[in-house]
Amino acid sequence: MELSGKKIVLGLSGGVACYKAAELCRALTRAGASVQVVMTDAASHFITAVTMQALSGHPVHTSQWDARIANNMAHIDLTRGADAILIAPCSADFLRKLAHGVCDDLLSTLCLARPAHLPLLVAPAMNVEMWQNPATQRNVQQLREDGIQFFGPAAGEQACGETGLGRMLEPEQLLTELIAAFQPKVLAGRRVLVTAGPTFEAIDPVRGITNLSSGKMGYAVARAAREAGAEVLLISGPTALATPFGVRRIDVQSAQQMHDAVLDHLDGQHVFIAVAAVADWRVVNASDQKLKKQADGAVPELQFAQNPDILATVAARTNLAGFPYCVGFAAESENLVQFGSSKREKKGIPLLVGNIGHNTFGQDDNTIILFDEDGHTVLPRASKLELARQLISEISKRIAKISLLK
Repeated sequence: MELSGKKIVLGLSGGVACYKAAELCRALTRAGASVQVVMTDAASHFITAVTMQALSGHPVHTSQWDARIANNMAHIDLTRGADAILIAPCSADFLRKLAHGVCDDLLSTLCLARPAHLPLLVAPAMNVEMWQNPATQRNVQQLREDGIQFFGPAAGEQACGETGLGRMLEPEQLLTELIAAFQPKVLAGRRVLVTAGPTFEAIDPVRGITNLSSGKMGYAVARAAREAGAEVLLISGPTALATPFGVRRIDVQSAQQMHDAVLDHLDGQHVFIAVAAVADWRVVNASDQKLKKQADGAVPELQFAQNPDILATVAARTNLAGFPYCVGFAAESENLVQFGSSKREKKGIPLLVGNIGHNTFGQDDNTIILFDEDGHTVLPRASKLELARQLISEISKRIAKISLLK
């Protein structure tokens, strides 16, 4: 219920993507939001007010002369007390109206009359040629300068049969973007590199050594960093998780591959968060072919070598400005306070996050301990996303102090 208590005005302008607005409305209400739908006349040619009323649970408004509003000022009353206005779909024509202050229907008048503090968010939906047209791009530039936030558009196949930019984002993507819009942008302008998931060390082409990490915490950290305004690169071992929206992802398998990928992309990063459960050892005599059972029951003799320490390597490269600010994760099975504190010092990093491995692997919630030079702080059990947001907040405070001291 990440939008619990939020009041969202959902505006629909004309476009085929109105069918997605129905699912979006449903997703918003499931997330706890109260949704007030306002439709243009053009939108009503693609979807009915009856449908949107059924999904939102509230009467739909289409006319600025709606007699159901006691003072006949729907353009005023519908936004007072709202937390955001989201126009989805937002057509090329409606972008024009917003850019030039046109108010010839309820939705455009409502947007112009909104309180200055009320966020106006738009999800463009139109043909690729319409989106790329210089007139549309001039309107987009003006709206961005006016502080209006854009969600998308995406590229892909369009209802007209053409392909390119102009598709409205999918409902789940819009929900993610809206949730992110309410998060403090404490890492705006920063670049964050996150590792996540397990690594896999091959024994032969079909077998290998890995661990029980699901990658959920690392992916939550990547999402939380992006919500906080950062440009996020996620380097991931094998997982079954979807990439957080807006995050760039590189897939690797072994610890050595993760090490190489991290170093290849380290330049210019402000924060490095090593969440991945990286194997300490690899098999140096891995077979090129599948190992077969022996008739005499002999067991293959595996030889191991230690993998490079990714976190320690990155920490040693911290520049004079204190970047990248390094955060490590430690999964222990016992004595977390003792082992976490000593591991932070051994790695030479300013912040380490500790947890009990078998209590977190594969779970959706957890409790973690933050270790720094002043001691340790326990963050009580919560969802991994909530813990990730708390961690990102702590990181932002620490790098702000670094910047002030330099």
